[in-house]
Amino acid sequence: MKAFAYVNPTTEQAAVEALRNGGIVRPLAGGQDLLARMKDYIDQPDRIVNVKNALDTTISSTPDGDLRIGAAVKIIDLVEHAQTSTLYPAVTMAARDVGSPQIRHQGTVGGNLNQRPRCWYFRQEEFLCFKKGGNRCFAVDGENQYHSIFGNSGPSKIVHPSSLAVPFVAYQARFRVVSASGEREIPASQYFTLPTMETVQQENVLAADELLTHVILPAPGNLKSGHYEVRFKESRDWPMAFATVLLTTTGTTISAARVVLGAVAPIPWRSDTAERALVGKSLTAQTAVAAGEAAVRDARPLEKNGYKVQITKTAVERAILQAAGIQTA
Repeated sequence: MKAFAYVNPTTEQAAVEALRNGGIVRPLAGGQDLLARMKDYIDQPDRIVNVKNALDTTISSTPDGDLRIGAAVKIIDLVEHAQTSTLYPAVTMAARDVGSPQIRHQGTVGGNLNQRPRCWYFRQEEFLCFKKGGNRCFAVDGENQYHSIFGNSGPSKIVHPSSLAVPFVAYQARFRVVSASGEREIPASQYFTLPTMETVQQENVLAADELLTHVILPAPGNLKSGHYEVRFKESRDWPMAFATVLLTTTGTTISAARVVLGAVAPIPWRSDTAERALVGKSLTAQTAVAAGEAAVRDARPLEKNGYKVQITKTAVERAILQAAGIQTA
């Protein structure tokens, strides 16, 4: 591992100042992603800025009825937070499925949102892909079983690795970001970026001297929610496809819907086709099947990940059934 300087700020302002002092600088929270990349020579920073003591570790309500989650909140604390579970159950379900108990006790909300792709070509030192400044995505002609089936017309075929990003987008969260020049709030739906030749080495809109400090969840209203993940195995595995579904109903009719997919695109993927298939329909098992079919209508699988079309369809269908309170076999 390359030698590096270590900075331990205790305030937001000191943290962002430390991020802008030249060279290759990386923030450190739980460390599970950054330290692994450093050990594998994927990242070799000149300076590490420990932000754990500078960022908020609490979850609190605001006077406006929003829920404010500090970026340094441990995932296990999010899982066990009663108000989150009551008002935003899909967030709790997603957090509960992250990794293993050890990972949930160490990993943070901000770290989960900002982790780098888990593509095996990106994670191996020998492959100089687009994400590392190269001129090729090795997944195009290689082992692309776990890569994207939506939004993959750009130079990189990665899927976004965050579990929490999907329900945060569905609940229309806002992300508070600070830099030395001030702060801003970014809708979760605008925080993550599709890869282009200009943006291929990043996954979000953060500038080099910016820090994500809070996730702000608006009051949800009377929503029915479902969250369903498909994995090879239940424990310590990445989902192959998953969906968060939020429904507003008038009687038994769906009046509004938000369907966001995970592990199938370079960003949390909002499925407007599935939403259109739901609005105005009765909340039934037949409607769930139709929405699952609609969700994958525009899928463009690669050579080896066509199976993702079927499991994405299943994830959407079962998330809707969960929201409806309809038991599945």
